Amino acid sequence: MSTTTPTITEPAATLDEPPREGHRTRAVLALARFEARELLQQIPVLFFFALYVVLIALRLMSKDGMDDFPVLNTVDRRTQATPLLFALALFICANAAALRSRKHGTAQQFSVLVMEPWRRTLAHLLSVIPYAGLTALAVAAEYTREALKPGAIGHGSFGELAVGPLSVLLAGITGVLLARLLPSSFVPILFVIAVYVLGVLVAGLIDVRQGWAEWLDPIQFFSSSGGDPVPSDLLGRPAGWHALYVTGLCAVLACAALLIAGGRTRAVKAATALALAATAAGVIGQLPGDTAALEAARRTAADSPEKLQSCSTYDGSTYCSFPEWSGVRPEWAEVVDRVRSGAGGTAAEARLTIRQRVYTSGEEVEVDGALDPSTTPGEVTVGTRWGGNRVPEFAVGVASVLVGGSEDVTTEPMCDARPVTVMWLVLGSDPTPTATFRTVRLDDSTSGAGQVLAPTNGLSLSDAQTTVIRELLERPRAEMTARVKAHWTELTSARTTTAQAARLLGVAVPKEAEKCEE
Repeated sequence: MSTTTPTITEPAATLDEPPREGHRTRAVLALARFEARELLQQIPVLFFFALYVVLIALRLMSKDGMDDFPVLNTVDRRTQATPLLFALALFICANAAALRSRKHGTAQQFSVLVMEPWRRTLAHLLSVIPYAGLTALAVAAEYTREALKPGAIGHGSFGELAVGPLSVLLAGITGVLLARLLPSSFVPILFVIAVYVLGVLVAGLIDVRQGWAEWLDPIQFFSSSGGDPVPSDLLGRPAGWHALYVTGLCAVLACAALLIAGGRTRAVKAATALALAATAAGVIGQLPGDTAALEAARRTAADSPEKLQSCSTYDGSTYCSFPEWSGVRPEWAEVVDRVRSGAGGTAAEARLTIRQRVYTSGEEVEVDGALDPSTTPGEVTVGTRWGGNRVPEFAVGVASVLVGGSEDVTTEPMCDARPVTVMWLVLGSDPTPTATFRTVRLDDSTSGAGQVLAPTNGLSLSDAQTTVIRELLERPRAEMTARVKAHWTELTSARTTTAQAARLLGVAVPKEAEKCEE
């Protein structure tokens, strides 16, 4: 039995011809898709993205009344800090993915493949983009949900909304870059610690938060210092330029990773030059512009708001606000009409001016501070937040002007009938008077002396006045309203004592009332 060996007459194919560019591109994209799926299977990425989504959902399901009237120039900035934990998880996992071949000792085997190291690095960089996209979808969903509310106020900024997704993208790219610079699994942890310590030291040595240098920080934390929102024109935030700066920074770091990995091609060098130019343009754009004009506008908004406002008239009263708040004026008018319906005498037909005001402190806005009561007769102050507790607080301001003529009547404690009358106007037509009484008081109680909140100066209540108000709320509403209107002149006089007010309204005179006038 014999065997014959087949003769090969055709020459073997050679690999001398390099693969086409289209093949390389498809290979890079295929590897990027694989790495993106691998990242999705990492527990930190899954956990912190789920946590991120849950935090957004909880915030959107909040039952605070002020959430029905979101100020969109704060909503857009609120989206920036929430994805930071997710960004940190992506940073660590992207770094680990780029070091996987080194960790398992397979880095040498890649040398026999046709894909160069820098293209594999490009695939790792591309693998983090879907997670920035997911963050962008979450940000868009949160903002859209708030913007579609009927009471939404003003408008947001695309530049502010872009910071959250860009921070996630920046974290992922930084993780890949560190894997090429310092290929060690301990580097990400040390890097995070170093960045934190450096930030604390810089903040302690140089007060960068007072100048343009704060915008060199890619991530801008939303901090309003506890103050109320202001019109968008008064913020002075170069959000668009900052978004360009962070985008350019992402591109610079990505190009740096490619160059370190050996990708010194013409395209990479051109992309690096373009990224540096975009980053530089963003830095220059963030430099302070006409700060004098901005400061002058802020002073005008605080001292002479009427110069920046428009007005509408409802039932004889004038409602003036900054343009972004024009849609809330009918809400103010409903409160004024409700409070005025319980008044007697000329106050029942009083024509009030509702003036929106903001508080500024030097060069800063959105800072915590108290508005001084207006001395203009018939003028009522309203702030830039609405809904929830702000509604009864505004009602207190309206009632104080109807009873005392102007807001400055509350600058001194009133140990007479007027606080009782003010609070009846606020609570007499309220659907839940006892709950509102508790809400509008600083101590959240309905007994004893206390301070009632208002847009400007609050109203001081003595123990006796609180007792009389509580007695009024237990009586039939129609009967008490009729008594208030019938004795309006006496109940709004500074010479009428709390004890006399109780007798006029037909309720028991508490012993504390007599002590109050001694």
